[in-house]
Amino acid sequence: MAFSEGVHGQLAVRFQMLLPHLDERQRRLLLAAEARLLGHGGVRAVARVSGVSETTVRRGVFELEAGEAPPPAGRTRRPGGGRKRAEEVDPGLVSALMALVEPDERGDPMSPLRWTTKSLRNLADELTRQGHPISAMTVGRLLKDSGFSLQAQAKTLEGEQHPDRDAQFRYINEQVKQHQADDEPVISVDTKKKEMIGQLPNPGRQWRPKGDPVRVDDHSFFSGPTGEAAIPYGIYDLSADAGWVNVGTDHDTSVFAVASIRRWWQARGRHAYPQATRLLITADAGGSNGYRYRVWKAELAKLVSETGLAITVCHFPPGTSKWNKIEHRLFSHITMNWRGRPLTSYDVVVQSIAATRTRSGLRVDAELDTGRYPLGIAISKAQMKSLPIDYHDTHGTWNYTVRPDADGALGEGTVRNTDHYHAARRRVLDLLSEPALTGMSREELAALTGRITPELSSLREERLHRKRGGPRRHGAGDNKRPVLSPADRVLVSVIYLRHVCSQNLLAEMLGLCQRTIGPSIKEVRRLLQENGISVTPTTLCFSNSKEIEDFVRTEAPVSARGQLTHRLADPSLTGMDRTKLADLIDQLSVRQAALIERRRHQQRGGPRQPGTRGGVFRQKITDAERLLAAVLYQRKLGTRQILADAFGVSLGTLNNALADAQPVLHEAGITLPPAPTRFTTGAELLASVSSNTPAS
Repeated sequence: MAFSEGVHGQLAVRFQMLLPHLDERQRRLLLAAEARLLGHGGVRAVARVSGVSETTVRRGVFELEAGEAPPPAGRTRRPGGGRKRAEEVDPGLVSALMALVEPDERGDPMSPLRWTTKSLRNLADELTRQGHPISAMTVGRLLKDSGFSLQAQAKTLEGEQHPDRDAQFRYINEQVKQHQADDEPVISVDTKKKEMIGQLPNPGRQWRPKGDPVRVDDHSFFSGPTGEAAIPYGIYDLSADAGWVNVGTDHDTSVFAVASIRRWWQARGRHAYPQATRLLITADAGGSNGYRYRVWKAELAKLVSETGLAITVCHFPPGTSKWNKIEHRLFSHITMNWRGRPLTSYDVVVQSIAATRTRSGLRVDAELDTGRYPLGIAISKAQMKSLPIDYHDTHGTWNYTVRPDADGALGEGTVRNTDHYHAARRRVLDLLSEPALTGMSREELAALTGRITPELSSLREERLHRKRGGPRRHGAGDNKRPVLSPADRVLVSVIYLRHVCSQNLLAEMLGLCQRTIGPSIKEVRRLLQENGISVTPTTLCFSNSKEIEDFVRTEAPVSARGQLTHRLADPSLTGMDRTKLADLIDQLSVRQAALIERRRHQQRGGPRQPGTRGGVFRQKITDAERLLAAVLYQRKLGTRQILADAFGVSLGTLNNALADAQPVLHEAGITLPPAPTRFTTGAELLASVSSNTPAS
């Protein structure tokens, strides 16, 4: 049935006014009511005017005629209407999703996404590939329904806890309260993360004109390990809520750590606490102020002697550095203050630290420290024992007090200053350069040094090139120089290769770590071998520095060992004069060395590997003494045990010596007649000869 234009217009006006305010079911019923009022052809007419399908209008008519009850409040459709959820259509979808997101706990350990970022898109693609077509949004809904959420890593694992961990925390708290109650200074110390200097990215954002960010390098590794770096060492005053940061430019060593505390005391501490007699330091267990470092304690002893304060140190247990007050009361605020700002110079670092302020009243001072703090400094056990340190009854390893000396003077083991280091080391190097120790004149040593030094510098640059991953970006600066010069490294290597003393004794005399000397000797030995230069070992082997000093001063081996060997080489025992014995030993020493090397070649199953120590150890009995023992044994002066007692070694050591020397005498066809006297003890054998000290 056709309707007039007026009817269509009226319908259009009513629909335009009412339909936007109705929900889906209400619109459908309104259209159905209008269609029933129009009668035959009303469904088509209403559909055309409203712009909906005739099926929708007709369904509304059926609903009106059926007289169905309205849906529950808040619903527009009957229960069960609409499209089914993905997990209902595909029952295996959720289990497949869980297998992807939980491969380590309950899922498949061979999950293809185990080593891939589990983003919604990656999860949706993998599920689709497995036959579960799904969108990324649906994956997100399923994860939330299953109790998942986006979470960052939580830094809560501390590893194995020390059994005294809680007791140490309580002890530190008690010490802090006692010192603060007596108005004594209490400081927390630590080294902040090293910061590279340059136009390098720094995390964080700051307000700038839109579209004008600070331009920085897209990579931050170009500076390498030899680039300029700022080393902020902080001192936080717990009572005054004040910070002091010493910005170093060389190395983060124990000397630098105590020098920073010294700067704080001279600039702030002594003025804030003029009546102080004690100082409490809380520090981490590791780093430059670790409780294991002897230099840290030796430097504290020097600071005590300078200030007159009794310094107590309490270390936090290993793995608990975040409880140190300086971390969240000073360093965190410094990091926030310079966020988003490239640290282009030391001045920027110092000024940014000094400008740090908080609403609670924190104030920070900062200074630049351009001093040199070389690595490799060592303190011997003897020096350590002389330090005035009292270890507490409660875990003395972590808690100790460095007390002032009674006379206010420095102890024997106290480290004085950098100049003292250099002066003492130079005296030792001058002593070691004596021709009696090096086996060559000073001119010959200088010529060897001049020949080796350029190649030695090239080896060092080659090692640094590999370490930094590329060539230098800048020329070598004044800081971070090696503690030993190339000439010193050659001298130390010659002394060691001459078998004068061990590396440990060299390190003790020079005040260095053994690992500082070892690589130097390895490089020098390599260059000497490449240039065909051999260093002849000496028969001297000293066990302490006093023996070396006495030998150089008297130019005679006055050690007890040298006197003993001289007495056993007496002509009345060997049956030949000393000159003939010396010639015999010189003649057979090469054969003996070859025999020993042949035996060791068989033991190791091949040649000696490059860079090995070459057997440079302090021998209980030298090669010359081995041949002398073989001569005395062939003379039948006594049993092997008697000869072992005379040489001052064990029977096993003497048996090994004879096993090396006797075949050499036999191959050379040397036969010695028996002595007229056979001794029953080693003391009797030694008493039969003169005990005069040998001449040089």
